[in-house]
Amino acid sequence: MSHPATEATTEAPPQADASSPLSHGLKQRHLSMIALGGVIGAGLFVGSGAGIAAAGPSIVLAYTLSGLLVMLVMRMLGEMSAAYPSSGSFSAHAERAFGPWAGFTAGWSFWVLLCTAVGLEGIGAAKIVTGWLPGTPEWAWVALFMVVFCGANLAAVKNFGEFEFWFAAMKVGAISLFLVLGGLAIFGLLPGTDSPGTSHLTDFFPGGGEGLIIGLLASIFAYGGLETVTIAAAESEDPVKGVATAVRTAMWRIALFYVGSMAVIVTLVPRDSAALVEEGKGAYFAALDTLGIPGAAQLMNVVVLVALLSAMNANIYGSSRIAYSLVQRGQGPKALAKVSGGVPRIAVLASCVFGFVCVALNYWRPEDVFPWLLNMIGGVILVVWFFIAASQLKLRRRLEREAPEKLVVRMWAFPVLTWVALAGMVAVFVLMAREPDTRVQLYYTGGMTLFLAAVGYGWQKTRARS
Repeated sequence: MSHPATEATTEAPPQADASSPLSHGLKQRHLSMIALGGVIGAGLFVGSGAGIAAAGPSIVLAYTLSGLLVMLVMRMLGEMSAAYPSSGSFSAHAERAFGPWAGFTAGWSFWVLLCTAVGLEGIGAAKIVTGWLPGTPEWAWVALFMVVFCGANLAAVKNFGEFEFWFAAMKVGAISLFLVLGGLAIFGLLPGTDSPGTSHLTDFFPGGGEGLIIGLLASIFAYGGLETVTIAAAESEDPVKGVATAVRTAMWRIALFYVGSMAVIVTLVPRDSAALVEEGKGAYFAALDTLGIPGAAQLMNVVVLVALLSAMNANIYGSSRIAYSLVQRGQGPKALAKVSGGVPRIAVLASCVFGFVCVALNYWRPEDVFPWLLNMIGGVILVVWFFIAASQLKLRRRLEREAPEKLVVRMWAFPVLTWVALAGMVAVFVLMAREPDTRVQLYYTGGMTLFLAAVGYGWQKTRARS
């Protein structure tokens, strides 16, 4: 039999955000554009080339399969976030479902992922700018970007919303233009270009099953970051409506931006094109170059720079709110929960400092410590998705019993599709274990997850006894 104190600690819901001093400065237009542009991440522009080179036309199938999994995850997360709006998002839901150890594990592992990503995106953005302005130091550009976005996030949440609104608008405009030009070229309607027809699609699986697996794993991690919209919704004018709208439009956004652009690229560009994997170019550059568009490289560099800066801004915001929510629930240093002007400013600073540390490690220890850090966060997004699915499986039944009116967003075909999603995640873990590169990430991420789970469980037991 469980100890009464332990039982109470496990089942008690986390502190609601209703009493949170965070501001509600995000307007519906901010949230709508964050939901729309958030799906267009830096991973799509930067990492898709290697996947296409390995999988060929079957990359479309890879993005479709992983996109279906992401749709299920977002639907589950949307159901819980509409019922329990919280800046802790999936971390708060995991705690509500399984106890503080689960919220601690999911939350702090995601915080490490986002803070590390802030540093990586800063480095990537600095490389682009130094390509335009040779001789300028990369570290100075990284520092400038960090200061700008740290300052914006310290001032007010509406600043984050405004930055993301315009960044998202630029990304949506760029990829929409790309899809239009690519579509015209495929159908032979673009002046000065010849339609390739289906000549590049005849060998659908050029890399065999192994190529498809590589493409599938690449596509999975390109979708990371969609969770930010449910974190942001807690600070919007109408959290429930914001989450519901964002989740309900996820399907066509993923189909159009990810699957649609992959279909255009593999139709226009042969799989063996060197530009697909050449540093500073990539899949979108290769497609634009095929169309003979002048200045394609610089055009794509601008788009990639915008995507990287947008991701920096979003990850500083997301990491600070996750840290704030965890500490507010008693799972971290109390100073991080201090709020002034509606913003958890110490949490913002802590997240930025960790990002700076990652940048420093890239310069000081690029051969050992930095790769170790990258491997440690390699599979975190899958761990988070697993917590989301497991939490939804438990909380949905509780909601149906206790508060069915809160089920504004409902998971499709529950519980069948929840189990399908969980099985899909297990399958991805197995595929990661098969590939040498991702196997290392799986080990490191697994080690970090088990460590955090042990710390979180120990803290939970200590709190229950006291």
